[in-house]
Amino acid sequence: MYVSGYRFMWLAVMFDLPVDTKKARRAYTQFRNGLIKDGFTRMQYSVYIRHCASQENADVHIQRVQHMVPDDGEVRIITFTDKQFERMRVFWGKRRKPPERMPLQLELF
Repeated sequence: MYVSGYRFMWLAVMFDLPVDTKKARRAYTQFRNGLIKDGFTRMQYSVYIRHCASQENADVHIQRVQHMVPDDGEVRIITFTDKQFERMRVFWGKRRKPPERMPLQLELF
């Protein structure tokens, strides 16, 4: 989607952080809380997403995440467009409830 020269983007942060010690659990909690403070929403366990107004805006949030990564952590970030996000296919088992719908994003410029 384009509006005034902007291309809306999504960021997905996927992480694997140790929680085997008290210090590691604290680092995990700080990282997770940092994502939430920066506007990320939990999509599923250890996967958080955020809507961005442009690639430039996404780059700002990528740098923020990079600075938050704990020493023992592994974090991966992927960017994709609204159109690519719309093509996501979600499957769940017969006993699972359907995932909640993503909130509509409203961005004012």
